[in-house]
Amino acid sequence: MTDAPPPADPARFGAAHPSEGKPAALIAWGLYILSIPSANILVLVGLIVAYAGRGSANGLARVHIDEQIRLFWSVVWWTVGLWILAIVSFVTVILIPVGLICLLGLFILHLWFTIKSILGLLNLMSDRNP
Repeated sequence: MTDAPPPADPARFGAAHPSEGKPAALIAWGLYILSIPSANILVLVGLIVAYAGRGSANGLARVHIDEQIRLFWSVVWWTVGLWILAIVSFVTVILIPVGLICLLGLFILHLWFTIKSILGLLNLMSDRNP
């Protein structure tokens, strides 16, 4: 039978500061906002920053980082689904209007992602904890 590891000694590690992880959350939101001008390259960098800062974040910063990761993966799956539907629609010539609607949906999805990122950044910055 395996033994559970001993609990961490709070005196050794000290209590975490309330703003720990906030810089990573700010950077990730900022990179998410730049998704449209960077052709979504900076979104991947933002995701890496979010995953890297997730371990040390706590409190509100951890909530924001978890929200960033959740937002990224939901948008990825919607994007994949819309692209598949658009490609299938364009291959079948009769469904070209559906393909155009899918492309419009992709544009709206990316606008929504950027707006949600701006609102997330403003929400994080409005927190009164340093």
